[in-house]
Amino acid sequence: MARTIGRFGILLRTTAVRMSALYLGLFAICAVVLVFYVTDLTSSLLTYQTKQVVQDELKVLGNFYRRGGVSMLIGHIDRRSREPGANLYTIAASNGQILAGNVESLQSGILEREGWTERPFSYRRFYQPEGTPGHAALAEVIFLPNGMRVLVGRDLGEPTKFRSMVQRSLVMALGIMVIGALVIWFVIGRRALQRIDRVSQASQKIMAGDLGQRLPVSGSGDEFDRLSESLNAMLGRIERLNEGLRQVSDNIAHDLKTPLTRLRNRAEAALAGNEDGPAYRAAMEEVIDESDQLIRTFNALLMISRVEAGSAVAEMNKVDLTQIAHDAEELYEPVADEAGVCLSSRIQDGIEVSGNRELIGQALTNLIDNAIKYTAGCDNEARVEVALENGGDGIILSVSDNGPGIPENRRDDVKKRFVRLDESRTKPGTGLGLSLVDAIMALHGGRLDLVCNGDGNSGLRARMVFDRRG
Repeated sequence: MARTIGRFGILLRTTAVRMSALYLGLFAICAVVLVFYVTDLTSSLLTYQTKQVVQDELKVLGNFYRRGGVSMLIGHIDRRSREPGANLYTIAASNGQILAGNVESLQSGILEREGWTERPFSYRRFYQPEGTPGHAALAEVIFLPNGMRVLVGRDLGEPTKFRSMVQRSLVMALGIMVIGALVIWFVIGRRALQRIDRVSQASQKIMAGDLGQRLPVSGSGDEFDRLSESLNAMLGRIERLNEGLRQVSDNIAHDLKTPLTRLRNRAEAALAGNEDGPAYRAAMEEVIDESDQLIRTFNALLMISRVEAGSAVAEMNKVDLTQIAHDAEELYEPVADEAGVCLSSRIQDGIEVSGNRELIGQALTNLIDNAIKYTAGCDNEARVEVALENGGDGIILSVSDNGPGIPENRRDDVKKRFVRLDESRTKPGTGLGLSLVDAIMALHGGRLDLVCNGDGNSGLRARMVFDRRG
């Protein structure tokens, strides 16, 4: 019982329940006002209709009185009073004694004032049993020149029943709506509280260190789902950044240990040698080369981290991919000629995307440099092609070669930091080029695909795929 009361208290503190209670209160006030308004409007309408019926009847009686005097008036009233559903008719003397009509007695004072009765009055019908309550009516009293009184009225039994029926119907409808609103309020509030509890449980697991945990999504597409999806996307990004940080830490510990050890050994060898000899100078040059390589490695790591974090340097504008591709081809033509590689292009004109020119250019030059480096020295004629086309799945900027290629089961691995295949360890490099390209494409909402260039496993085609909406 205490647990139920506690959960109900928590339920009442939720925003959804408070808003529902506010709306329910406003609805109830409006509904009550509506009940009183409709009831009053119904009463006014019935009173107006009663007056119209009485006034029409008085006009008819006035015609009979002018044509035949009191005798004809009494005869007509006697006939009309016997008809089913007749109005109230009374002809009384100046002292109030009833002479004719279908009313046995009237509330005292009704015949003393001419005109429409201000309020409903009571009367008794003929043959009405003793002890039964009287009936209520509205009427108009006319004074004749001879002092006689004529009363024509309308019984309020049916209008009162109709008004009561309307009032009861409105009250019943209001009650049903209030009960339904309370049930819906409780169900919706309870459901919202349950979803918030699930979100809280998932959040506690995330705070405990389980970054793979995600907030629950019901699939209804409501505001809770949209909020959960946004937070899940944020958690996914945080998880990737943390995983990248962990991988970088591990890779630095393993992959940079060798060049640092080599740098130290060469420095020791230089100190142990002849300071004036050429060996000393050569050792110092090797130390500088190793230092430059380490600096390039750390610069590449810094660039990847900044790109993955969406750094402010990556300002997005409309850029001409066609011009970027031509510039990269022109830049690497001398390098390709020197390496004995045939560099060609197949570039479509007039293609633009939203992106950062420097980052896209950096990614493309990385791919061209890798293609030339790993294609040069192959048994067959080395060829590298830069292509730009508006393909079926987006705008594709690719670099293709006929080199040794990458095995299909290792194509995802080579996108990770410091990952190098055994066949490529004799080549210069840090294993960060494809990681940088992959990070740049993720920043631009695209992707990097590594596929075979032609039949078999020989050759590689690196595809930078941009979304057309970019």
